[in-house]
Amino acid sequence: MSAFKTLGIADDLLEGITAMGFETPTPVQQMVIPVALEGDNDIIALAQTGTGKTAAFGLPLLQRIDPKERTIQGLIMCPTRELCVQVASDLMNYSEKAHQYKVVAVYGGASIETQIRQIKAGAQIVVATPGRLMDLISRKSIKLESVRRVVLDEADEMLNMGFKEAIDSILTEVVERKSIWLFSATMPREVRTIANTYMKNPRELTVTGNLQTNENIEHQYYVCRADDRYNALKRVVDALPGIYSLIFCRTRIETKEVAEQMVRDGYNSDALHGDLAQADRDRVMQRFREGHLQLLIATDVAARGLDVSNISHVINYGLPDEIEVYTHRSGRTGRAGKTGVSITIVTPKYEERIRQIERKTKAPIVKKMLPTGMEVCEAQLFNIIKGIHEQEVHHADIEPYMERIQAELKDLTKEELIMRFASVEFNRFLSYYRTAPDINIYPRGDKRGVRPSATPSTGAAEGMVRLFVSVGEMDGVTKKDFLILLDRSFGIPSKAIGQLDVSRTHLHFDLEAAYVTVVRQGLPEFTINGRPIRVDDASERDRAPRREDKVFEKWDRKPRKGGSGGGGGGRKKW
Repeated sequence: MSAFKTLGIADDLLEGITAMGFETPTPVQQMVIPVALEGDNDIIALAQTGTGKTAAFGLPLLQRIDPKERTIQGLIMCPTRELCVQVASDLMNYSEKAHQYKVVAVYGGASIETQIRQIKAGAQIVVATPGRLMDLISRKSIKLESVRRVVLDEADEMLNMGFKEAIDSILTEVVERKSIWLFSATMPREVRTIANTYMKNPRELTVTGNLQTNENIEHQYYVCRADDRYNALKRVVDALPGIYSLIFCRTRIETKEVAEQMVRDGYNSDALHGDLAQADRDRVMQRFREGHLQLLIATDVAARGLDVSNISHVINYGLPDEIEVYTHRSGRTGRAGKTGVSITIVTPKYEERIRQIERKTKAPIVKKMLPTGMEVCEAQLFNIIKGIHEQEVHHADIEPYMERIQAELKDLTKEELIMRFASVEFNRFLSYYRTAPDINIYPRGDKRGVRPSATPSTGAAEGMVRLFVSVGEMDGVTKKDFLILLDRSFGIPSKAIGQLDVSRTHLHFDLEAAYVTVVRQGLPEFTINGRPIRVDDASERDRAPRREDKVFEKWDRKPRKGGSGGGGGGRKKW
């Protein structure tokens, strides 16, 4: 007998979830399903992300729908369009072998006219974001008087996103409801207020300790200086060949900047954030689900609804403000009985927050040392060797070429052949990391804390020169601005530019030696806030001079009237 059958799930739904691979109910399903099926109790279920909440409310909701009645009987509200689409898809999959329930997802970013037609065609369950549902109500395009059961999925997140007024308005429209099922990872005051206002003697079901994390997840953290965070992220990723990871950033701007830099550096990655059009969001999420993307850089809100069971690592590019958010992020890995790793990159002043999270979640978070350049190279080398060993050979296709291949390689010994095949990809990492500095932070007095330069003269990689430029964040300068300038003004290709670090008062960047002269001669022809830009060899300057000007003007190719210096036309403005 199926373990789900003992919970009271009907045979036709059992057939559908069995085909999907459901075998053993999760704790939240074991607790919620019998209560949801036995009567009209209001339910408050506290459970973390990734614990099987959708099936916990979706299966009993489907079972309590009258398939003959072509009116909206169930309403599910979700915080984001991605989660809305995911929940609707799951419900349709659960019932594939049962009645042909009409489930409609309504959310912003898609055609409201199409959604109205789908509702009027006989929707029985509507899965909605609060904003789009309010639009439909104001247009009088949806009627909720026939709704018997309301599900608030991830109620804490909906309230965090500012949907309280919409939720209040919607719940007052559902006058004939029999029960509300509220699912939340946490129970802040705002969620408790919703429960006290609209629910009657709810059954409260807490699945685990409020902030307890999945035991299948290993927690690690790395400490580095603020201006080394991106390089630390690259070290972690490069030291884990085959990583399949969600990388969480705090803001949309940071998400875009990190994603753009990683794409530029050749990583198989993309971004997911609120500024993307719906079609672009769907494309990115689909590519990640199907494994065509190795790294997905996302904000917390944008990642809602992304249900992927085989994520190997979650990386926090800095700590979130709330411990609950850390738990949610970590819960994206270690799913479906698999193990996972949650990694956090922090600066020294946030290290104490790690201890707070550790105490609250009761999960040990182990401090790790960032891999050195040669440790990264070693990891990559043996991943290459493993790939060669496991490479599938199409004998019939390659056999006709073997005689010529052997003739071309006859002067090489076995050892030489192995080294050359391994070096095809290995050389790329070796050239980048051979002289990479140690970016770990050590206790004071530890000699390892002295950060060696890549080369004694410039600190840049071999074949490159590290330059100092007298503009920085206080001028409004970003990495993107500076890279555009180098491209448009001097025709410098991105591959000729190495590490670029922007601080408050100045920036440093690595540049191929062949382009150094043109930059050192060309940049001083420009001004920023009427002040000439200075360019020096980084080894000649320990720090940038103090500056008072704080107004940032974009590049202007037209000479300033009355400009001085830089030739007869005057200087060019930034």
